[in-house]
Amino acid sequence: MSDSAILSASSIAGDAALVTFGVYLVGVFILAWLANRVQAKKEFAGEYFLGSKGLGLWAFALTAAATSASGGSFMGFPSLIYTHGWVVGWWISGYVLVPLVSLGLLAKRMNQVGRISGAITLPELLRRRFASNSVGNVATLLIIFFMFFYLLAQFKAGAEIMATLLDGVEPYENIVNSVESVTSGLPWIGQTSGDYLLCLIVFAIAVITYTTFGGFRAVVWTDVMQGVVMALGVIILLVLTLSQVGGLKNATRQLTEMTPPEFGFAVLQSSEAQSSDRFFARGTWVADSTGEPLRLAKATVIPAGDTRSESVEILKITTPEEKQKLLSSMEQGVEGVDLTTEPYAYGAGERGGYVTAPGPSKSNPVGFMTVMLAFSFFVFWNFAGAGQPSQQVRQMAFDNTKTLRRSIILVMVFFSIIYFPLVIVFTSARVLLPGMEIYADRVMPEMAAHVTAAAGVPWLAGLLVAAPFAAVMSSVDSFLLMVSSGVVRDVYQETINPQASQKSVKRLSYIVTVVVGFLGVFAALNPPQFLQDLVVFASGGLAAAFLMPVVFALYWPRMTSRAAVAGMLSGSVTILVLYLVGYFVHDKFGEYNLFGLHPFIWAMVVTSLTVIGISLKSPPVDSALVEKYFGRKPA
Repeated sequence: MSDSAILSASSIAGDAALVTFGVYLVGVFILAWLANRVQAKKEFAGEYFLGSKGLGLWAFALTAAATSASGGSFMGFPSLIYTHGWVVGWWISGYVLVPLVSLGLLAKRMNQVGRISGAITLPELLRRRFASNSVGNVATLLIIFFMFFYLLAQFKAGAEIMATLLDGVEPYENIVNSVESVTSGLPWIGQTSGDYLLCLIVFAIAVITYTTFGGFRAVVWTDVMQGVVMALGVIILLVLTLSQVGGLKNATRQLTEMTPPEFGFAVLQSSEAQSSDRFFARGTWVADSTGEPLRLAKATVIPAGDTRSESVEILKITTPEEKQKLLSSMEQGVEGVDLTTEPYAYGAGERGGYVTAPGPSKSNPVGFMTVMLAFSFFVFWNFAGAGQPSQQVRQMAFDNTKTLRRSIILVMVFFSIIYFPLVIVFTSARVLLPGMEIYADRVMPEMAAHVTAAAGVPWLAGLLVAAPFAAVMSSVDSFLLMVSSGVVRDVYQETINPQASQKSVKRLSYIVTVVVGFLGVFAALNPPQFLQDLVVFASGGLAAAFLMPVVFALYWPRMTSRAAVAGMLSGSVTILVLYLVGYFVHDKFGEYNLFGLHPFIWAMVVTSLTVIGISLKSPPVDSALVEKYFGRKPA
């Protein structure tokens, strides 16, 4: 039996949800096949990595939007909303302006320089802008390094979604049991539950196959479809959720009464010895010795011939109204004893914490979101979005400025449709699904299964689960191509074998895409608990490395190749150092917010000073490069 069963999504939503989800996947592969047919008629590298630079309004806008709305948006973000409450709306508010800042700041000039240089990747553009292999090689290495963390987060999200949808399907459970029996005891792999491992492999094979087969055009076409699925899924989820909680006013009233749970450990004790092993899945509700509800954060078993289990991690509900609702859900004939719990560091026992700032926090004594940190994230989302290589490379692909202007408005509307409703849905989820803190990263698919079953339309669960799955796939395919293009175009073709034939470039592109994908799978076997931690680190690291160096490269003729290298490295080192300090201070993966500011803010300052200082101290820039990219001779 799988130990990851929280609520059996498939038993709630039925096989109809699987059929709906399967139709969506078939659509993805049809688009990849069509893209491969188009690819066969054009020059391979330019088509495979950049779609021949011919994206129109809907393709450009929705591929930019879908790539930004990753697994963090639909898995990590809902988990934070559920865990910390309304204050997370403050945390994400700046994201709606990302298209205005990102596309408005760089896109037109990026597209212009891309066409002048003939580049099809960001490292290639920087290499040609500065006529320096060192700049291109450093850019490639940094993209590969930080993108790997992004891939890890997305692979985890994809596996979690599939595991939630399939949980309870008998043939699937049988395969899971077989996988666990084979992998049990193996180093690294053996630490992973069978359901997660199986779904991770299936998800990886699906997304790696269509990305490898279809290239950039398949990524863009599927992004368009996935963008529509995301928006539609969120709107349906919002309507169903509000109808089941009695409206936003009623949900907020109940949320105001809630107090944060407590985490701890307990031993399960039965009144009599068991004739056979008695298994308790993760998510099972039991009573403590006083009759109050506890939820198992890990699976456990009372062995045959015994009355007690080993100590297991539990969650204890502290809100009186929630306790009453859960009395009928508790497992009979067993109780939690030897109970030890620890309250939240901020918000313990306080009503109203989920509807006010700074929001409850299990580990942070000042709460989840202080004023300075909220300001940092407002800046972070906007400017980190502008600094993402996956977005910058897309800015080289649109066809004209009219497409750009309209895309900015379209993407802003798209993000408004996505993010504000998610805040409403997953604060309301605390009312419908208590105790999901034990596995908060699964709250999105669990919520989809719950509300569709309650509404009597279980087949809709497949569509709603397809929304976060689409977000994950639209990010993974883009990141796979980014890393593949870095290795093939920027290392092999530019440095190792400039005379490589189209056939060898094509073959190597396929091989690298597959290898990188499965390296991501290996790393994702044991990822950190919160997806959003990985997403913020990866996006912050990429933006720290590329935002200010790219801005200066596009707009400042005096910038030198030496300054470009130093700028990228100084930004990366700043992020890494502050995350390393955060690890030692908090004893877990996470950033250290010096003076309450996110590390990305400090990285922008350090990088800007580095680029300006080294450029002014370096020899003058080659006049031919200045004239080529800026249309004038250097001053």
